[in-house]
Amino acid sequence: MVRIKLAVYLGEEEHKLGPGKVRLLETIEDLGSISAAARSMGMAYRHAWELVDDLNRCFTTPIVAVSIGGREGGGATLTPWGRELIERFHSMEKAARRAVGRDLDSILDSVAPRTAPARNLGVTSSHKGAKAEGRRRRT
Repeated sequence: MVRIKLAVYLGEEEHKLGPGKVRLLETIEDLGSISAAARSMGMAYRHAWELVDDLNRCFTTPIVAVSIGGREGGGATLTPWGRELIERFHSMEKAARRAVGRDLDSILDSVAPRTAPARNLGVTSSHKGAKAEGRRRRT
């Protein structure tokens, strides 16, 4: 199996946009909440919040709009720019796969097939065995 993972480093602070953050954004869009998205991805809420905050600071237009809880409950939604960012990222992933396809096929032709782990063929390199062997020789 081969995977191509695209990561884009943006701005002077090199904010990273990659498949993990895009998946978080998609999950926020689906569930309407940063905390629900974090839970469903097995991620701490604080970490998810930090990732969202990093993306929001990276761009001139916010990616995620957050509403504070209360009687109605809080939530989070992607802004139009956030949805466009996801679409553009997936478009870049497809373009990257197309761009490296021929070279990757050539590399894959040379990948060795997976083999079973090597078995012990009766050769031991036990440190204890070597010490015992040494003691026998001296006496």
